[in-house]
Amino acid sequence: MNDRRRQRENVDNYAFIDGQNLNLAVSSMGWKLDYGRFRVYLHDKFQVKKAYYFVGFIEDNDNLYNYLKQCGYELIYKPILEYKKGGQSIVKGNVDAELVMHALIEYGNYHKAVIVSGDGDFHCLIEYLKAQNKLERLIVPNFNKYSALLRKFVPEMTFLNKNRGKLEYKKERH
Repeated sequence: MNDRRRQRENVDNYAFIDGQNLNLAVSSMGWKLDYGRFRVYLHDKFQVKKAYYFVGFIEDNDNLYNYLKQCGYELIYKPILEYKKGGQSIVKGNVDAELVMHALIEYGNYHKAVIVSGDGDFHCLIEYLKAQNKLERLIVPNFNKYSALLRKFVPEMTFLNKNRGKLEYKKERH
């Protein structure tokens, strides 16, 4: 094994995943993400040792949460708000503050961060991580739909939809 590969294997990068943004973006493109394959992708491509998945907590989603844990994600829950708007039931579980805070709490524990979201609310975090040479990658789920605030980070971006063939959930695999 060469020295460069050995150095990469000893790197502890962490991923911080905006679960709702990831799920909604992939769904809007008409496919489902294979979370197990995505976890392997994060490890193999970006040396992600820990992958924090931020999600609004809904009691009926226990099976999903257990599956994500089995795939190797560490779940960080946010309480949700449920309300009615125009006769429609709306569920809101904004995880932005938790993701930013956790990335900063863990700052000394990881070599570099991988941020998974197309949400412009993370602009300041991404900018800070880049300035500190702590940004490994920004993974944007949908090339066609992400915040204009993130455009300046295109050189640091990977677009998930370009990896659909590798990462799409297919029943015959499971």
